[in-house]
Amino acid sequence: MAREGGIDLSVDLAGIRMKNPVMTASGTFGYGREYAELVDLTALGAIVVKGTSLEPWDGNPPPRTVETASGMLNSVGLENPGVEHFLRADLPWLRSFGTPVIVNVVGRTVEEYAEVARRLDGAPGVSGLEANVSCPNVKEGGLAFGADPRAVEAVVRAMKRVTSLPIIVKLTPNVTDVTLTARAAEAAGADAVSLVNTLVGMAIDVEGCRPVLARGVGGLSGPAIKPVALAMVYRVASAVTVPVVGMGGIWTGTDAVEFLMAGAMAVAVGTATLVDPKRPLAVVAEVAEFMAAHGYSRVPELVGRANPGFAASERWGIGPPTFGQGETPGRPTAVKRRTTGR
Repeated sequence: MAREGGIDLSVDLAGIRMKNPVMTASGTFGYGREYAELVDLTALGAIVVKGTSLEPWDGNPPPRTVETASGMLNSVGLENPGVEHFLRADLPWLRSFGTPVIVNVVGRTVEEYAEVARRLDGAPGVSGLEANVSCPNVKEGGLAFGADPRAVEAVVRAMKRVTSLPIIVKLTPNVTDVTLTARAAEAAGADAVSLVNTLVGMAIDVEGCRPVLARGVGGLSGPAIKPVALAMVYRVASAVTVPVVGMGGIWTGTDAVEFLMAGAMAVAVGTATLVDPKRPLAVVAEVAEFMAAHGYSRVPELVGRANPGFAASERWGIGPPTFGQGETPGRPTAVKRRTTGR
C-alpha cells in the first residue's frame, strides 16, 4: 500500500497493483534507461515502454518532430528494436526496479500482435500489455486498426488467446465515436482501455512550401489536446465497465485529478516528460496534495466523481459520500472498500 502524507495512492488496474495512479505514456519514456539518472523509477505507478513489434522497425525518415503551440507533432513511426531485443536487453534491467512494466504492443497484422503477446506471456517482470491499435492494418489497405471496431475486436481476441496477461487497449481519438471502439475492445475481452493516443495534425514550412514533417502529417500531443482527451475519457468511462486509463496533455496534479474525476482509474504522463523528466513524480505529489486538502483518503474516491454516468458504486464498491458536522460536499468521510473484481 503506497501512502504519501497519510493518503493511500495505490490502485488496482485490471489486476496490476500500482503504488500510485501515475504511469509513463508509451513513446515518451523509451525503455526507461534514458530517464533512470533523472527519475526515481521505483516511485512510478507503472512504466509503459515504447511500442514493441515482432521484428525491428526502422521508423520514419526525419524530420520526425516539430513543436507546436502548447504541444508537439511527432512522426517517429514506432521505431524499436523488436520484442526479442526487449526481452534480452531491456526487461531484465527494468525488473530490478520492482515497478510494474506494461509493454506497448504494435503490429501491422493481427498475427503480429498475437505473436508479440505470445512471446511476452510469462516473461518475468511483464505486468501487462497495451495494444496500440493506431497502427496501419496492412491487410486492409493501411487503415488504422483503431478506426474499425471489428479490427479492434480481432486484435484483442487474438492476443487474449495466447496470453494471460492483462490487456489494455490504447484507443485512437481519430474516429467519429470513440465509444464504439471502446465497446468493441471490451466485448473482445480487453481488461482495460487507455486513451487518447495522438490526434492527426500537420505543420507547414511556409518558406519551403512543404510540410515540416517528412511524412506530412504526424501525431499531435501535449496540453493542446487535453480538453479533447478529457471529453473522450468522460464518454468512454460511461460506456464501458472495464477500467480506463486517461492521458493527453497531463502536466499537473490538477490535470490528473480531472481525468480521475472523469472516470479514469489511472493516468499516463507523456509529452510533459520531454520538457521536464520529473513531471510524472511531480504529478504524483500534487495528486496527494489535492486529496489531502479535499478530504480524500483513497484514489478510487475520486474516480468518476464528476461523471454521473460512471456509476462508481456499482463498479468499485464505492458508496455515496457521507458528510459529518462541519463538512462540505467533496470531502467524503466514509467510503466502502472496493468489492468488485475489477
